[in-house]
Amino acid sequence: MRTYLIFCLLLTSMLLQAQLEKGHYIAVAAGLGISSPDDESEAGGTGLYAQGEYIIALHKWLSIRPYVGFVNTNRFNETKELDQMGYAVTTQAFFMGGKVRLLAPIRYVAPFIETGLGVSIGTFKTYTEFTQVDKKGIVTHIPFSIGLALGKRNNIELAFTYQFHQSVHQYSGAAAIGYTFALD
Repeated sequence: MRTYLIFCLLLTSMLLQAQLEKGHYIAVAAGLGISSPDDESEAGGTGLYAQGEYIIALHKWLSIRPYVGFVNTNRFNETKELDQMGYAVTTQAFFMGGKVRLLAPIRYVAPFIETGLGVSIGTFKTYTEFTQVDKKGIVTHIPFSIGLALGKRNNIELAFTYQFHQSVHQYSGAAAIGYTFALD
């Protein structure tokens, strides 16, 4: 049984292909942006999210990704009570930073996870029953994404991408769709 399992693992590992060959790429993504507090409140915001990345593919399964983007969310509350109390979580910010992506080398549907460090420049409001923050300026964030790279070349992406802004007690992000093209 053990020999059969090792044989199957070796055979499938030779057939797998990953998202990108070594080289340089550009990725663009857009989607429905959200802002939510990091507390128990139901307040939140929705809007637009857009991001661009310069990709340095070191291996088929590992890439470094400097990025820039924009998120703009407006007040959206689940109930009229929250709206009447003035609760809102909104973000209007440009952001930039760097991420590292690990990708499972599977053809047609390759899952990935990525994280890094970045800064956001803009306006952040977190008004809930637990938190009252209104900040303009520069805040750090931790980006985190999970998703799928789709297609024969895995150049179409579906992802949930977030930025955790700890100093303003909120996170923003998106359910986004993206496309990657080669520069080489």
